[in-house]
Amino acid sequence: MTAWTKICRVEDIPVLGSRRVARDQGLDVAVFRNDADEVFALLDRCPHKGGPLSQGIVFGTSVACPLHNWTIGLCDGQAQAPDEGCTPRFEVKVEAGVVFLNADELVGHATDLTRPIAGPVSRKATARVG
Repeated sequence: MTAWTKICRVEDIPVLGSRRVARDQGLDVAVFRNDADEVFALLDRCPHKGGPLSQGIVFGTSVACPLHNWTIGLCDGQAQAPDEGCTPRFEVKVEAGVVFLNADELVGHATDLTRPIAGPVSRKATARVG
C-alpha cells in the first residue's frame, strides 16, 4: 500500500506555475499546475544544464526551462525533440482538492542527482615557447 504525503491544496499552486517541495536529501521537487487544474511533479532540475524548472513557464502539459527554454513534458519528464534527456517525475494524487506526493519517492527517488555548479573555469598552465 502506498503512503502519501500531504503537500498543499491545488489552489495553493499558482495557475500555470509551481510550488517547490523541499526534501531532507536531494534536490527539491517542483509541483506544477496547468490551466486545466491538472497537477504534476518533477525533480526541480532540467536535464540539460540543471536549471530550476520551478521557475519555468507552464503551458499545456509542459514547462519551459528558464535557462535555455528546453521544453519538458510534465507527464513524463521527457525533453521535447530535438532536445534529449529526462528529469525524474514523482507520483501525484489529488483528493478533494488536496495534493499528495508518494512518500517513498519523496524520501528516496533521485536523491543522488545534483545541480551543476556554475563558476570560473580552472585551466592548466601552458608552457610558452619562445
